[in-house]
Amino acid sequence: MSTAAVIAIAIGVVVVLGAISFFTLARRSDVRGAGALSGETVQRDRAARKQHDGVVDAPTASEVEAAGVAARSTAVEVRPQAEVVEWTPPDPEMIGVTRRQFFNRATVSLMGVGIGAFAAAAFVAFLWPSGTGGFGGLVTVGKVDAINAGIKQGNGFFYVPEARSWITAYPADALPLAETVYVESLLVTMRDGYTIMSQKCPHLGCRIPQCNTSQWFECQCHGSQYNRNGEKKAGPAPRGMDRHPATISTAGVLTINTGVKVAGPPIGTNTTGQEAEGPHCTGGEGKH
Repeated sequence: MSTAAVIAIAIGVVVVLGAISFFTLARRSDVRGAGALSGETVQRDRAARKQHDGVVDAPTASEVEAAGVAARSTAVEVRPQAEVVEWTPPDPEMIGVTRRQFFNRATVSLMGVGIGAFAAAAFVAFLWPSGTGGFGGLVTVGKVDAINAGIKQGNGFFYVPEARSWITAYPADALPLAETVYVESLLVTMRDGYTIMSQKCPHLGCRIPQCNTSQWFECQCHGSQYNRNGEKKAGPAPRGMDRHPATISTAGVLTINTGVKVAGPPIGTNTTGQEAEGPHCTGGEGKH
């Protein structure tokens, strides 16, 4: 081994031994760092201050905890029982009505009265027939010249949808017999040459159409047949077609009173003697 190696090993051993010695001395020393005091020095300084100032140290955390455990009691504290007072409802007159309650009740009451009045008025208006205008009241048809043209154009039949009625021409030579059958309110227009009939069949209320071939009214529901003036000829209907009275003004305007219905003539009435003028549109009384 060379001399240099021996010297290096020797130096390493010296350094290690020196480090071990330094750490050993540092652990045994009371010094905690630069400027730090040892525990013994602190205790001596605290004792000197007590003697000089007469100050008592504050208790430590462990001392406080021990004192709390010693003072803790497991005894149950008994509180005096409260006196129970019976509840008495307040006098409504003493409470009165607040402003909010007053307005709420007034609003609800007014709304209820308004809705009730509207419903009652609507119900009465629905059930009560109108005195003027529209079906159920007076329906103005028009001037007789226009009605005559309508009858001619309809091949003997003129329908008024607003009045739900039929108008046909009534022959003047049949008036003497008609006056023995019909009431005066119907004869007024019959004398002027018009028969005015409800569109509803007296049997079950079906709308009765005209039959252009037979020149009769023939119900498509159950086969009831009536001549052109609504007098029953066949079928299950209990009478002739019902009528509406009408008037003709001095200006020649015909108005039908659909608010009044007169029962049709009894079975067997045939004031005009009109028979079927061609094939029937229904099967007659054989159809039910």
